[in-house]
Amino acid sequence: MRKPKSAARNRSARTRSGSERPGRERSRRKPGAVLSVVILAAGEGKRMKSAIPKVLQPLTGRPLLKHVIDTARTLEPDAIHVVYGHGGERVREVFAAEQLSWALQAERLGTGHALLQVMPQIPGSHIVLVLYGDVPLITRETLEGLLALAGERQVALLTMAPESPHGYGRIVRGRGGLVQKIVEEKDATAAQRAIRECNSGVLAAPAQLLSRWVTRLKSDNSQGEYYLTDVIAMAVKDGVPVHAVCARDASEVLGVNDKAQLAELEGLCRKRHARDLLLAGVTLADPARLDVRGTVRHGNDVFLDVNVVLEGAVTLGDRVRIGAGCVIRDSEIGADTEVFPHCVIDGARIGPDCRIGPFARFRPNATLAGEVHIGNFVEVKNSRLGEGSKANHLAYVGDAQLGSRVNIGAGTIVANYDGAMKHATVIADDVHTGSNSVLVAPITVGAGATIAAGSTVTHSVPPGQLTIARAQQVTIPTWQRPTKPGK
Repeated sequence: MRKPKSAARNRSARTRSGSERPGRERSRRKPGAVLSVVILAAGEGKRMKSAIPKVLQPLTGRPLLKHVIDTARTLEPDAIHVVYGHGGERVREVFAAEQLSWALQAERLGTGHALLQVMPQIPGSHIVLVLYGDVPLITRETLEGLLALAGERQVALLTMAPESPHGYGRIVRGRGGLVQKIVEEKDATAAQRAIRECNSGVLAAPAQLLSRWVTRLKSDNSQGEYYLTDVIAMAVKDGVPVHAVCARDASEVLGVNDKAQLAELEGLCRKRHARDLLLAGVTLADPARLDVRGTVRHGNDVFLDVNVVLEGAVTLGDRVRIGAGCVIRDSEIGADTEVFPHCVIDGARIGPDCRIGPFARFRPNATLAGEVHIGNFVEVKNSRLGEGSKANHLAYVGDAQLGSRVNIGAGTIVANYDGAMKHATVIADDVHTGSNSVLVAPITVGAGATIAAGSTVTHSVPPGQLTIARAQQVTIPTWQRPTKPGK
């Protein structure tokens, strides 16, 4: 029997919106049990119609496999083993920084064959938890419940009760609720087809017994594959109890096989994140039009308008308002700040009571003190703006340090790049730059200085004075505009 092929839905292990991750509960595994997690991730994913391996397809900004690895880590296993195959070296490169053990399935001959590749690496005294790289939304709570039923002479099987059991293997229970067998739908009687409980493919078993069972698997089926779930029949035959626990939400254990199912999961994650934020007190203009692709911490009375995207680690202070169509990535926004529509904020630290946008862009290492105004079509990169400073229209501020109460006029450019190197500009307190000015770094502008409109400043500016750096205006009365021949 094969792992079910369908889209997944669930409430995944999550970071609570607006707070640190809650303290983890004590593991419910049996005392002394040592856990090894095996993630089967060798599938090619032809139905994805993509050059990207299936387990690297993105879900809420992270590869499918990353979701599974992160959940597995919350169980504090002794080791996490990943069985890889299609696109294997690319998969390993993506997860090079992770502490993982890898096993190659050179020939993809089914889930049982995949597990066989890794079993020699696992001590016989361990409990083995088998997960799937394309089942990304299974929760820690569900897995803890499953592991509580596994032991030295016990197998635990995760089941589900989907809205429609069509196509799934049915779970037939015997005395005491133990699993008696798994019956494929094509082989089931009418009474068995009426059973709602179905197999998920996720299981936990003692390594010593599991290793013995997978070596006995046969490929005498229409696909010529070795099915992992055949070990359930072996366990029953050997008198080993098989306990089953049904996932609270069937969507936790459904797999991803094509882009339509991947999009369905994205929608389910969107709904789950929105609900978490709403329950934590955030106001959402439309819960269906919010994308959270990371973790969000927030204060009270935060408002998010439609089509907001939050990526990476985002922190929103009390009473922050985010306008429609904004993208915020790995940034902190202070209390009482309002971000107007269609801003992109990436790697920025924005202080309290600021006004941002619309159509502003922050590149990494932009830092704003309190009460700063950044207006439409202004870009800030690797710069710090002091308290009360303003750049209200059509400006670029790069690699600059601005003091307090600086006013950057419309069209001002801090020209930080000479074609090879970046250079710094220092602008002291209370400086005003006129419209359409260019400050060619590296320069320093002294406190209280004013730069006249249209100036191109290439040398440092003294404090408290007006600096004009522009060509003299000349009118030529005898000049005539060129015309085309024949006119």
